[in-house]
Amino acid sequence: MFEQAEIAVRDEQGFAQLHALINAAFDERDVEVFLRSVSKARLRIRDYEGVLRRGLLGKDAEGLYGTLPVSDQGLTRERYLQLVEAVALELRQRYFRAYAYY
Repeated sequence: MFEQAEIAVRDEQGFAQLHALINAAFDERDVEVFLRSVSKARLRIRDYEGVLRRGLLGKDAEGLYGTLPVSDQGLTRERYLQLVEAVALELRQRYFRAYAYY
């Protein structure tokens, strides 16, 4: 059975701040607002760097991400994508264009 290796976080403060912004965007009360903003920006929800560049996770998110070591950036992208896939099916269908692979 596959078991993912644990990767230690090197910049805990920046990592925690960025993850707080990501978690806030995917909060049940706010996720539809976030999905709407991604759709209006004509981005794909899985385009993490595009979402960052547009400031959809907050003004400070891109700067925080840029200061993280590469390993922490990878963990952050992984966390973001996990939350993308955890969105309720009803919302995923409503925002089909943001979730589509085409």
